[in-house]
Parts: sequence; structure tokens; C-alpha cells
Amino acid sequence: MESSKPVKHTVITPQHVLWYIPNQIGYVRVITMIISLLTMSSHPVYTTFIYGISCLLDALDGTMARKYNQVSSLGAVLDMVTDRSTTTCLICYLSVLYPRWCAAFQLLIALDLSSHYMHMYASLTGGNSSHKQVRPESSRLLHWYYTRRDVLFTICAFNELFYLGLYLYGFARFETLGLSIVLVCLPGYVFKQVANVIQLNRAALILASIDAKHATKTA
Repeated sequence: MESSKPVKHTVITPQHVLWYIPNQIGYVRVITMIISLLTMSSHPVYTTFIYGISCLLDALDGTMARKYNQVSSLGAVLDMVTDRSTTTCLICYLSVLYPRWCAAFQLLIALDLSSHYMHMYASLTGGNSSHKQVRPESSRLLHWYYTRRDVLFTICAFNELFYLGLYLYGFARFETLGLSIVLVCLPGYVFKQVANVIQLNRAALILASIDAKHATKTA
């Protein structure tokens, strides 16, 4: 009878995870964000091109993670942090272009950051492995939004293009183009803000429910 040989398992080190292909894409997105900050005030064409590359790479990292089985918590957090940071930087510059609307832009930043942070924290605290795991009975809109990759990509693209349209509108030679982009992307942009409000409310309810259960057990 043949003796069974021990199965050798590949040891994955933190260095391996740091250099996963999707995480490398995330690092490139950080670099493109920094470059766009340097060109934003005086080079709208370069900025739009670089910002567009960042948005396309945002769709690529998830595909690479699934293709090469390199899904990681670092990648998920890096993706969300890069998304929020990039959008926030652009909105900050919009506050410079349109100072009268500064308060509105500040509110949009606060909603974006708080809703995504609370959503991710509530998802992980509730035992989910990903913030994209939303059951339909919890929120049909968020379930549809997070489980359909085509919907998620389209809405996120409309959201970013809406801000890019406002950015281009601030330059006289691109006013018409900027306004056209804004009008086309407005429905998707509004949907994204509604989703942010819903996920903020949902996250608060989840955390409150967890706290209530804990308080009941210890009472």
C-alpha cells in the first residue's frame, strides 16, 4: 500500500499580499491621483485624462483580483480609500472654482465619507466578509447596486463624470462640454447620492441593533 505524501501548502507572506496585482493597480491609482492634483489648476485636459485612467483602473482591480484569486482585505480597503480620496480631492478643487457652492460641496464630502465608512464598519461588525454583501431584505436598492457589477460601475462612472463635468465647466473653453457631461450624468449622480443616504441610515441601524443586543445580554 502506497504511503500518502504530505500536501505542501504555499506560504503567503504579507509581502506577497502587498504586491498582489490588484493592489499594484491600487498604488498606480494613488500615483495618478497625486499627478492630477499637480495639474488640476491649469491643465484641464491632462487632469481629465489622468483622472479617467484612475476611474478605468478602478474597474480593473476587482477583475484582476477575481481572475488571479488575489482578493484581500487590504485590496478592498485600498480600493475604497483611493476612491474616496480621489473624489474628495476633486470636490475640494470645485470649491475653489465655485466658492458660492462651497458649503454644498463640503456637505457632499461629509456624506460620501461618512456613509462609506459607516457602511464598511457595519458590514464587518455584522460578520460580512465584504461591504458589498448586502441582502435584498436589508435594502433592495443597495443589494442591486452592490451585486450588479455593471450597475456599480455605471453609477460610479456617472458620479465621477458629473464632477469632472463641473470641473471642465469652470474653464471657459470647455464650458459647453462640461455642461453636456453634467446634464447626461445627472440622473446617475442623483442615484449615487440617494444610495449614500440609504447606506448611511442602514449602517446606523445595523450598529444600533448590534449595540442593543449586546446591552440586553449584559443588562
